[in-house]
Amino acid sequence: MNIEQIRQPFTDIFPGDYSGNPMQRNTPKVLFATIEPAGFDSPKLIAFNESLSQEIGLGKYEAKDLNFLVGNNLPENIKTYATAYAGHQFGNWAGQLGDGRAILAGEITSRDGKKTEIQWKGAGATPYSRHADGRAVLRSSVREYLMSEAMYHLGVPTTRALSLAFTGEDVVRDIMYNGNPQLEKGAVVIRTAESFLRFGHFELLSAQGEYKTLQNLVDFTIDNYYPEIISDGIQKYKDFFENICTRTADLMTEWFRVGFVHGVMNTDNMSVLGLTIDYGPYSMMDEYDLNFTPNTTDLPGRRYAFGKQGQISQWNLWQLANALHPLIKDEKFLEDTLNHYGTYFWEAHDKMLCRKFGFDELRETDEEFFISWQGLMQELHLDYTLFFNQLEKLNLASDIKALFENISYSALDDEKTGKLEDFIKKYEERLSSNTISKEESLSLMKHSNPKFTLRNYLLYQCIEEINTGKNGMLEKLTHALENPYEELYPEFSAKRPDIYDDTAGCSTLSCSS
Repeated sequence: MNIEQIRQPFTDIFPGDYSGNPMQRNTPKVLFATIEPAGFDSPKLIAFNESLSQEIGLGKYEAKDLNFLVGNNLPENIKTYATAYAGHQFGNWAGQLGDGRAILAGEITSRDGKKTEIQWKGAGATPYSRHADGRAVLRSSVREYLMSEAMYHLGVPTTRALSLAFTGEDVVRDIMYNGNPQLEKGAVVIRTAESFLRFGHFELLSAQGEYKTLQNLVDFTIDNYYPEIISDGIQKYKDFFENICTRTADLMTEWFRVGFVHGVMNTDNMSVLGLTIDYGPYSMMDEYDLNFTPNTTDLPGRRYAFGKQGQISQWNLWQLANALHPLIKDEKFLEDTLNHYGTYFWEAHDKMLCRKFGFDELRETDEEFFISWQGLMQELHLDYTLFFNQLEKLNLASDIKALFENISYSALDDEKTGKLEDFIKKYEERLSSNTISKEESLSLMKHSNPKFTLRNYLLYQCIEEINTGKNGMLEKLTHALENPYEELYPEFSAKRPDIYDDTAGCSTLSCSS
């Protein structure tokens, strides 16, 4: 790989170098802290994303590149650093936070001019690690590596993963926060993005009253990542906020489309570019449930449940609006923009559902149809992804019970089957009013409904196998996630087996890494 091209896009623009104790948390009035990765004596490569490496301009992998992939023996031109940000966590102001396990290598520009930031996750402590060690374990690293790539191939805006490697160290973690810490294998993942800037970066500067630096940061973000904004003065900052709202709503719509539940939508985990970032206690939807949250830390309030992701994103945008107010200085504009967000999101959401069902357009009566569908899905405990896969197979000769009984997480008795049959009749009536052909309708469905989603139990199986030194399932899952709209592996297109219902890491997870 050509790592000599990596440069620092951020540190030469904003003031505040800090090179002190790497365990020191409070770094007031600065935006970043220089810090070197810990270094590891016995790393071992698990996976390398060759196509991504070529795309972003790093080229082919060579054995000597393993050192860079874990942060060892870096060339002199690379000055590594972590950034400071703040955030609202579970609805409460948490003050200064920062990259506790992430260290930025810098930015690389590909031949076509595309800029990509490169970041290690799990390469050691930073000034923002608080009392943690900055390491990551294998299970969390595998989950981030695979799911970020799965989301990319599903067509969902996301960070991506370049590599996954063992560090050769063991790391102590209490996976369920129940007083049972255990040694686990350490790992480092390199993740990439156009930018890792979060809502929390702007919240920190605003909270500190560093309005000039806040303005510098916003100008930097617009100049580098929002070329569509050509206005100036206060209007530029208004356009910036409106664009973030639109990108965020579009991202939430995509999460709902594929059944993704983030699990920890704190403002410090929200991208100002509308990307999915920070793959922690996430889950793809198995049984459809608007109240499902995969994060044990989110119980019992279920703040970040699947069905609440739209309204939580709006709440998070309110916090960003507060942070940007010193630049925009227009309360009515911010309030009107945020009120419009709900209208825009739900219209985008319902249009997305129309495509999943194969409808030609959104009609007034469709909202009632969608509400009845949601109730049916929850009452019958139907699998979200598989329901739409089966719907594509529907025809006049279909035995409804036979078509859907194997995708229910509870038995379909006569009463439930009757409700399902009534719904299918309503669905067929709605389809018959389409102004597009059956072939066009089916094409909409096939492009909107994945055949494969990376379920937690599959990740669990993969992690268990990698722990034994085998990579067969990793390779198989990688092939499947790169082709999510094809049924390459029928064994993956099945509901979660019962044996994994109460297994930690399958149905629910903690924030522990």
